[in-house]
Amino acid sequence: MPAYSEEEIIAGCRKKNRALQEHVYKQYYSLFLKVCARYAKNMQDAEQLLNDGFLKIFSQADRFKNNGSFAGWMQRIMINTCLDYLRGSSLKEEMAIHVNSIPAEESNLSVTNDAIESMEFRELVKMIQVLPAMTRTVFNLFVFDGFNHKEISEQLDISEGTSHWHVHQARSVLQKKIINSDNQKVTYEAKRI
Repeated sequence: MPAYSEEEIIAGCRKKNRALQEHVYKQYYSLFLKVCARYAKNMQDAEQLLNDGFLKIFSQADRFKNNGSFAGWMQRIMINTCLDYLRGSSLKEEMAIHVNSIPAEESNLSVTNDAIESMEFRELVKMIQVLPAMTRTVFNLFVFDGFNHKEISEQLDISEGTSHWHVHQARSVLQKKIINSDNQKVTYEAKRI
């Protein structure tokens, strides 16, 4: 595959050059599928979100204003595509959860962002996909996509306290699943010996 500069890629996408669009699709397919998989309920939905996101990228390439990297702009399009999908589905119903009290220290949990990031991707995605849609969305935005609670509250029209609560809930559930998964691995290894 020939190497293209970012400027050539941007110009090609703006001109609807199929060869450059295919290059971008192949280059970012894996990365963006991982983003979509974290938000979707299953891999079939993730693949649909991925294709919808690429369609938006290619049709809106002329809107890129050269503020930051093109890759970052494309990732933001993918995340927004996922959020649009969730807003149109059951996410609004789950937004009815209002939590007045949240734990004072989210950092007290023994499952840290680093531990989660070091897990096998497929294993982590399976764990994340079983979270309720709103909790999954807030967790993804906070842990993986770098949004702060104020930005999440604005994006999803929830309070910052509710955003904190969802991150705490996701970490609690994931902590239990990770511990259970580790216990199953230890049991399996002991049986093999």
